[in-house]
Amino acid sequence: MGGPNLEVFKFGMYILFPISIMYYFGTNLDGKFNTPDFWPKEGQTHRIPFEKEEIQSELSRLKARRLAVREQRIEAEKEMEPDADRIDRAEE
Repeated sequence: MGGPNLEVFKFGMYILFPISIMYYFGTNLDGKFNTPDFWPKEGQTHRIPFEKEEIQSELSRLKARRLAVREQRIEAEKEMEPDADRIDRAEE
């Protein structure tokens, strides 16, 4: 079909193609695939509490926030709720 030269060329491609891909992606990784400021700085992330007092203060803060959101939701539901008098009059 193609002869020995074609077979040598195909063998060379089979060997060199993966090596060249590994060389391209394996060298100068910081220059090719670097995204500046990808990871947040120390002050921009959440701080996980480890001490008992810190954990208790965080839990109380979360509980107060949850209760405030609950109160807002209940007030919004009361505003959306139709008056019972209007419903009774409409039925008559």
